[in-house]
Parts: sequence; C-alpha cells; structure tokens
Amino acid sequence: MRIAIAMMSHETNTFSPVLTDLARFSAGRDKPVSGEAALKVFRNTASGLGGFIEVAEAQGVDIQMSIAAGAAPSGPVEDDCYEYMCEAILKAATQCDGMLLDLHGAMATKSFNDGEGELLRRLRELVPGLPIAVALDMHANITEQMVRNCTLLTGYQTYPHVDMDGAARRAGQLFFEHLAGGFEPTMVWGNAPMLPHVMRQGTDDEPNKSLQARVMALEAQGDMAVSLFTGFPHADIPDAGLSVVAITNGDTAQAENIRDELLDSAWAQREKFVYQPEPLAESLARAEVAADQTEQGPVVILDHYDNTASGGTMDTTEVLAAVLEQGLQDVAVFGFYDPESVQAMVAAGVGNSVTLDLGGKLPMPALKQSSKPIRLTGQVKLISDGRFPATVAMSRGLTMNMGLSAILSLPNDVDVIVVSRHIEPFDPGCFRSMGIEPSSRRYLMLKSRVHYRVGFREMAKAVVECAGCGVCTSDYSQLEFNQVRRPIYPLDGVNANRGDWMADS
Repeated sequence: MRIAIAMMSHETNTFSPVLTDLARFSAGRDKPVSGEAALKVFRNTASGLGGFIEVAEAQGVDIQMSIAAGAAPSGPVEDDCYEYMCEAILKAATQCDGMLLDLHGAMATKSFNDGEGELLRRLRELVPGLPIAVALDMHANITEQMVRNCTLLTGYQTYPHVDMDGAARRAGQLFFEHLAGGFEPTMVWGNAPMLPHVMRQGTDDEPNKSLQARVMALEAQGDMAVSLFTGFPHADIPDAGLSVVAITNGDTAQAENIRDELLDSAWAQREKFVYQPEPLAESLARAEVAADQTEQGPVVILDHYDNTASGGTMDTTEVLAAVLEQGLQDVAVFGFYDPESVQAMVAAGVGNSVTLDLGGKLPMPALKQSSKPIRLTGQVKLISDGRFPATVAMSRGLTMNMGLSAILSLPNDVDVIVVSRHIEPFDPGCFRSMGIEPSSRRYLMLKSRVHYRVGFREMAKAVVECAGCGVCTSDYSQLEFNQVRRPIYPLDGVNANRGDWMADS
C-alpha cells in the first residue's frame, strides 16, 4: 500500500501586508522540500508531518513524501505559489492509495477565501474515491467544502500548540483503521456566529481550557474524533469563527449531539472569549511594579499586537519606544524583522557603533494607524546566521531559522535582536543562540501572543500584555470586516440562541 503525505500550511491574516510567496514556504531554500529530504527534516519531530510519518511507518506502508510547504502567517498567498503547491499534491494523489495532509485550515489566497477547501475539492474531482485524512490547526476556519471533500479531519487540542504531532496521530490512526475496515467515518460539523479573540483562546485559560477538556473526555470514550476549532478572526472571510467537527463510527445522531453540545457550550460562554486591552502606559507601569518584586525571573512585556505568528509585520515600534521612554533597564527584546537594519549592522561590524531607523518599514493600510521607524544609536553586539534547534514541546526537533541576525545594544542594557526572517519567540533558543540568557534579564520584550508560554511562562515572574500597534490588534474596531458573515459576536449584538444563526451540515 502506498500512502502519500504532504504539507501545505499557512495561517492567512487578510489584513497583513506581508508578502506570501513561494520563498516564504521554502524555509530559506530554493523551494519547499519533498521526498527523502522532507522525511529527513520532519521525522521524529513535534510537527504534524512528524506525527503522520510516525503512524505511517508503524503501519509499514510505502510512504510517498510529497511537498512539505509551511510558512509563517502573513498576507494572502500569491496565486502562483498556491498553484505550485497544489500541483505537487495533486500529482501525488494520482500515484497513491490514500493521502495524509498536514494543512492549517485558515489559508486564504489572492483568488480563494478557502485555500484548503479548494485543494480538497480538486483532489476529490481528480481521484473521487481517494481516502484523505487531514490534520488542522486549532485556529482553522472550517468550511463545508473542507468537510465534504475529505474522509476525516482532526484539529489541535492545545494552544500553545504542543500537540501538532498528536493531532496528526489521531487522524492517521483513524485513517488506517478505516482502510482496514474497522472504522466508517461519519463526520458532521457546525459553527457558531462568534469571533473569539486570539488572546482569549489559550488552553491554559477559560473558557477554552474547559471546552478542550470536554473534547478530550469525549474522545476518551473511544471510536470517535472530536475537534473544537476556535478559529482565526484576522481572516476576513465568510466562514471565520468558532466551529466543531465530530466524527463517529457510523453514528450520525451521536456525532450531531456532540457537535451541538460543544457549540452550545462555547456560545453560552461567548463573553469570556472577548479580550479587553488596556492603555500601554498603564501596562508598562504595572511591569515596573512587577520587576521590583523580590521573586527571581524576568517580567515579560508582551507586544501582542505585532505577533508574527498571527501575520504581524514584526516591525512596529510603539511598545519599544515606550519601553525606552520609560527608561526601563536590563531589557532583552525579541525581536524586530528588519533585514535592512541587519545589513547595516553587518556593515558596521561587531563592537562598532551604528545609527539605525529601526522598524516601521512595512505599511499597514488595513489599519487606522501606522507605525513609524524609530531612530536608535547603539553598538553591534553580535552577528549570527540565526539558526538554532527547537528544544521545547512545540516544534521540537526542527531547526529554527531567523535568517541573518544581529543584536543592537542600547543604553540602559537594552539588547534588541533584529532578524531577517519572521519568527515568533516561543523557544528560549531565540535568545540563547544569540548569547543572551533570558532567565537572567530583568525584562523580556516579546512580540508574541500565546505561544511564548511554551518556553517562557515558567521562567517569567510576571507577564504584562501591552497594546501597541499592528495587524494582530485585539481591538476589532481598528479593523474593517467586509466579508465575514453577519451578524457575528462581538462585532454585532448577537444575543439570540445559537441555533437561530447556526450553519452546519
């Protein structure tokens, strides 16, 4: 038996100006990896592909490793890039007995709001009877087209995403049970008219903590797969929002009951999914108070409006400017995406002084405000190729690539890491690979939302969430939603029962 495995993974922030071309999916290579090279990169890693490879190898099947294309979140995917990836996957589909797909679920392209659904539609049209299992991110915006055109799908159950491989294993195991004739997937889905704020979606926090616990408890009963997708609200598409997919062994009524229970529970707690930001000055004042406490460890200053793992430009300057104006001392900053400034530091050389106009280089026309560069003079402390191995639970075993990187050292012992590739700081290796021990600093300023918790939560004595500027804003009033279905909570005052607005199949 020959099983094809492929990845086409991208979370699309439709408000982001960051270009999403094939180079972004290629991890610094000429093109995305495939074949034996992809197996070598992803085998035994905490990734969706890692989980699929593990299950397939345990079954002893012949693995056809197709394209392994994943990109950091950014703007809509360029059409030529999308077609390149689809072509590779479609070709593999004609040469196999089944397919395991590591997708995201929130990909939008220049031509398609539902990139994954369109891929799956093409697969079904090309090879109608092909068994297809799909693993998706918790932030997937599920569509009827996705569900109709695959055999089964599962999603992550943690945020931060420390079960990417686990979601793939769940899908893969049921997939092989189905091929062996022991499981007949009956899949239903539904969504609720709500856009949960990403900052309220963490599975360490309520209400998602209890919702995902219930999902796992249902699955523990056996012979089913249940996934609650909190959705990605920064995708202005009709199907954005929270949804549920329930799969049982031939029992439609059971699947529908599970779906409705979870959707009703999420809808009843919709107010808890709303995030209320506070003024930046108040946040930094709290950070100073926290830093004066006697406990060991840094205070994390979270610049969450500019999180690259939600499509942020990673170059807005508002929080850093406030940190410097406040005179905070002993701060390590990760990080700024500014290849131009990196090149200027390389030209200046380690140990030498340089003046930079840092950040603010990517325009954000979707926002009602923009960020400006900040002029800084400091010393070039270190230059690096930006590569380090991920050692934390998320992406463990993969090599992280920040691109050519450098440290700008400023007065008051403020060290700013500047990188040439977008990457979120979830692994302390982003600092340690640059010669900075994060646990020993007074403050860590991180451009992150929730994933920082994987590597930094335990070392931090306090975390202060700072509302700066960026296309990952948690203030929906700063964004203009034109395509998302209406009415929807909290954009509109939807106070009726969920059933009055539910769309399902």
